[in-house]
Amino acid sequence: MAKIRNAMIVVTVFISLFVIPALANAAPLVPLPNINVEVGAATEPKDVALSLQILLTMTVLTLAPSILIMMTSFTRIIVVLSFLRSALATQQMPPNQVLVGMALFLTFFTMSPYLEQSNQNGLQPYLAGSITQEAAMTEVLKPMREFMFKQTRENDLALFVNLSEGVRPNSPEDVPTTTLIPSFIISELKTAFQIGFLIYIPFIVIDMVVASTLMSMGMMMLPPVMISLPFKLLLFILVDGWHLIVLSLINSFH
Repeated sequence: MAKIRNAMIVVTVFISLFVIPALANAAPLVPLPNINVEVGAATEPKDVALSLQILLTMTVLTLAPSILIMMTSFTRIIVVLSFLRSALATQQMPPNQVLVGMALFLTFFTMSPYLEQSNQNGLQPYLAGSITQEAAMTEVLKPMREFMFKQTRENDLALFVNLSEGVRPNSPEDVPTTTLIPSFIISELKTAFQIGFLIYIPFIVIDMVVASTLMSMGMMMLPPVMISLPFKLLLFILVDGWHLIVLSLINSFH
């Protein structure tokens, strides 16, 4: 054992003294980038304008998740999918990442016509320099406001108009975006909860039938969820549930 230990020590010392330095010398040097971030005083008006544009861009990027959730179809889709998972009682199946990813791509699908209008009428002309920043912002918001107006109930819109205590708008164009967005959100939540209620009904019937059957057989110690889950999955597969859910969600926005 002493000989083996001495041999290992010799090999370790040899590698440390000769092999590692040789490999280090033979390896090519990889240049590392040098990044400098400097903050200085703006001396010209264009520098001030550029700084404000950068600040505005960073603010928009920070609020991008909230804009995606609150001004698009994402809220209704993710709430309905969450209700579906709860009705099936499948715990964490599908996982949250799958539900969020599915809701995200369904949102892109439903919002693609409006996003295309915003790009053609607002973003591209602004990048080409043919319109001002204020006009570009107005053109970008127009399709989004149109979408939100279609999905917003009059009662919800009237609620926030009254709460704002401002001048009563005479047309949809007079409604501020800050009033339209919360009206749209609560309308989306109400619609999502209505769809979730309809989703729950067939699965509750299965739970009641299974629970009554087990109780009549005297199997009160057996959890009804364990027996009803396969029947729920079987029903969902037979009716092609994912197809029906996605079809209903997409049609609910038209």
